[in-house]
Amino acid sequence: MNATHTSNAGTVRMIGSICLLCNLLLAAIKIAAGLAGNSQGVAADGVHTLSDALTDIVLVTGTLFWGRPPDQSHPYGHRRIETLVTGLIGAALLAAALGIGWQALQRLHEGPQAPPGMIALAAALLSIVVKEAMYRWASTAGRHLKSTALSANAWHQRSDALSSIPVAAAVAANRLAPSLWFLDSVAALLVAVLITKVAWDICRPALRELADEGADARQVQHITALAMQVAGVRQVHAVRTRSVAGSILVDLHVLVDPCLSVHEGHEIAREVERRLLDDGPDIVDALVHIEPDEPDHIPQ
Repeated sequence: MNATHTSNAGTVRMIGSICLLCNLLLAAIKIAAGLAGNSQGVAADGVHTLSDALTDIVLVTGTLFWGRPPDQSHPYGHRRIETLVTGLIGAALLAAALGIGWQALQRLHEGPQAPPGMIALAAALLSIVVKEAMYRWASTAGRHLKSTALSANAWHQRSDALSSIPVAAAVAANRLAPSLWFLDSVAALLVAVLITKVAWDICRPALRELADEGADARQVQHITALAMQVAGVRQVHAVRTRSVAGSILVDLHVLVDPCLSVHEGHEIAREVERRLLDDGPDIVDALVHIEPDEPDHIPQ
């Protein structure tokens, strides 16, 4: 289990490193094209891409820590670091949304601008294609690796693609009809609202996890049912769960025949653990406590 998670962290680090290089190159292209093509929107969008590069750095750095195996100081491993990284990426998305919204309001206040050049439009279109491709790649890998941080970072890539759409539309509209200059700012405000929602959707589960929120009722029922399927288990109670990096840690008590030997009780506990790890709702660790099923026994 730990070896798999370490391997996944290495894959996430590789994807993050490639995204970092792409973002740095794309940011340089958009800023240069914006300045050369007289497009404040494209230049600002290039700065937004730099924020993506910063979250890539956070992601790559985070993998160096959360991929470590358990140690004396962290007996449950370091996977909560991935949760922290996810929250930081969500916060960065929120900051990017606020920045886009503020720039849009500033442009509305400044009034009409000179029509931008074709180089600015080309840079905006290139950004849409490249960033959407990066989102799809990172998002697919995030789901496959069950990495909340990589999935969150993928959405940061898409936020840049989304912000480039109104920029490209505004550049094209300004060239065709200078009187439609305001469309850039209106569209950017709508994108800022969308990115804000995405940021909240990313931060909310991370905050819940850091608050040690457990699995939902349906998952707890599934866990209980799996344990009850093991031969020798008479009753299951005191099921406790908590989330960690999108997975679940479980501890539970099972009641068995009080006449069983220590070895037989231990084998039942091992089988319950195996069943939960193999068939449970993405469970990464399970602690099974054996209790005797006696008339005068009060479950704790």
